[in-house]
Amino acid sequence: MLKVIVIGSPGAGKSVFSQKLKNITSLPLYHLDMLYHKKDGTHISKEELEEKLKNIFKEKNWIIDGNYQRTLELRLKECDTVFLLDFPLEDCLSGAESRVGVKREDLPWIEENLNEEFRQVIIDFPNNKLPKIYELIEKYKKNKNIIIFKTRKEADEYLEMLKIK
Repeated sequence: MLKVIVIGSPGAGKSVFSQKLKNITSLPLYHLDMLYHKKDGTHISKEELEEKLKNIFKEKNWIIDGNYQRTLELRLKECDTVFLLDFPLEDCLSGAESRVGVKREDLPWIEENLNEEFRQVIIDFPNNKLPKIYELIEKYKKNKNIIIFKTRKEADEYLEMLKIK
């Protein structure tokens, strides 16, 4: 486990999981939201994001968290380990709601509310995004360690097991 991606629905806890994984493994952690977004809420171009990712790929090890599907295949080709947080919709919605008003290291601003558009992205994720994620995982699963968690408890237990090793 040297080149890791952590993917899943918004609100699933990718950044929290990634931070815990970083603390256990000491792998450098990159949050896609921090790479893509500026503090003023604007963002860099898709090409600039891809360039930043390609520079990270040159490093000998890393964790990249985020679910930007336009770069998912690029990240899948480069990683050796995939963590998919495939949690129930209710868990993702409550996860997103719980971070409103909280300063986070994975986002360059504090979310003031869970706007309806973002809430709808989470609601639509299982039908609109998850099938493509599974399709890409299937395509690139050879020579990859694929770990899929269906609950937060499974993810937490895995991290606890890693601490013991």
